[in-house]
Amino acid sequence: MGTLGFWRLAEQDPNWIAAVDPDGTEYTAGELLSRSNRLVHALRGLGLEKNDGICGLVPNGVDGLVLYLAALQAGWYYTPINWHLTGPEIGYIVADSEAKAFFVHERHADAGVKGADEAGVEASRRFAFGAVEGFTPVEELLAGHPDTKPEDRSNGATMHYTSGTTGRPKGVRRALYGIDPDDSAEFMTFLLSLFGIPPGAAVTGEPQAHLITSPNYHTAVTQFGGTALQMGHTLVYMDKWEAEDTLRLIEKYKVTNTHMVPTHFKRLLSLPEATRTKYDVSSMKWAIHAAAPCPVPIKHQMLDWWGSCIWEYYAATEGGGTIASPEDWLAHPGTVGNAWPISEVIVVDDDGNELPAGTAGTIYMKMAGADFEYKGDKAKTAESRLRDFFTLGDVGYLTEDGFLFLSDRKSDMIISGGANIYPAEIENEIILHPKVADVAVFGIPNDEWGEEIKAVIEPAAGVEAGEALTEELFEFLKPRLAKMKWPRTIDYTEALPREPNGKLLKRKLRDPYWADRTTAI
Repeated sequence: MGTLGFWRLAEQDPNWIAAVDPDGTEYTAGELLSRSNRLVHALRGLGLEKNDGICGLVPNGVDGLVLYLAALQAGWYYTPINWHLTGPEIGYIVADSEAKAFFVHERHADAGVKGADEAGVEASRRFAFGAVEGFTPVEELLAGHPDTKPEDRSNGATMHYTSGTTGRPKGVRRALYGIDPDDSAEFMTFLLSLFGIPPGAAVTGEPQAHLITSPNYHTAVTQFGGTALQMGHTLVYMDKWEAEDTLRLIEKYKVTNTHMVPTHFKRLLSLPEATRTKYDVSSMKWAIHAAAPCPVPIKHQMLDWWGSCIWEYYAATEGGGTIASPEDWLAHPGTVGNAWPISEVIVVDDDGNELPAGTAGTIYMKMAGADFEYKGDKAKTAESRLRDFFTLGDVGYLTEDGFLFLSDRKSDMIISGGANIYPAEIENEIILHPKVADVAVFGIPNDEWGEEIKAVIEPAAGVEAGEALTEELFEFLKPRLAKMKWPRTIDYTEALPREPNGKLLKRKLRDPYWADRTTAI
């Protein structure tokens, strides 16, 4: 240990360009180091101690990166919040994470204020990037605090929230071990080393740049971007993803690695040929994708266009996973890869017995040194476990040589455009409408997004189904659920299929939509 880690590299070379905001503003490693150090001093002055948490409702860019860097050297948990959420949804996460400070960007002021009020955040703990009513500007918080290296530094972590079958998000919380932040960061660089990605210019003399294409509140975005920074790469942020802008940025900053989802590939391939050939993307060496199955023809087209830089993996916020190099995938089209060197993957039947190769069952994973708990929910933590393995509820099979193929999803989770959406959370809101007697929400195929949200509703007695009711339901959902969780379409039925014990037979509703597909996800 001792050659990687942002703080170590920034001290050695403060002039390296560490980040580029969506507006093109460049920040040196020294500037980020100074800001994150000052933030640690300022929040410690408010009484924050090790194992405390902070939350950020901020768009992609340096503001959130500074929160991340401060937390990871002060022994705190940092929770980046999905900015599509409503005030009550934000408030729940802020309260549940027990955040001792809440940071809101002025772009998200309305929802941020409502979230802070919902969570009962004290006025002295509310901070703003820009102008947010009732929040102290971050510059005012930092005023008078030195940018010197804080004493008693120790590793912190991100605590992302992931939903479950009950619909309430849960924080994935890992124990902190009080070790040097740079040593902890260097350990985490195994993630990019799995793909063969080298450190940046500060270590090797060869510049590396990582393009951030998706919102920073996603676990993978934080992990891949954060790890790239800890290896001395330049982070290039996109505010809102656009296909042509992606090509422009790759060419401009000579981007060498990025993290994407299959929806991005679909849109890139939909660009006119003249646009696609206008930009030089030859600098790209590792275009890594995950979050949803990638259709085999789409993957072939990307390999034909970008060459053998398209890598795939299957993983979870909770830890563990598989990886497929371009060569592995071409030899096993459709695979999501084989287990990482520090991970293990098994496929089991309903009794927890391991199944032979080629037989589909529930996928379980584990990763060395990555034990976790769902914060405040021991039952959910235990429910996901089989010995020291855990599951996301996906169904698949392993080949004789250990390559994993996904075939179905045991849980009801919907993955749309790379975002995890949980039907129970949506159903729990729709059922509150007085004109709804019963509701089922599930995912159906969408060629661009992978899946889209479908709701089937049994209207209350005497209620007329139709467009007027649909509009009324959408109005009802506006203050309750982020728009990304709304059903794309609503169908109506006289009665939902339920067993005598009341269990909803959602498969009867869902399966016809997937009948002509090779997989059910």
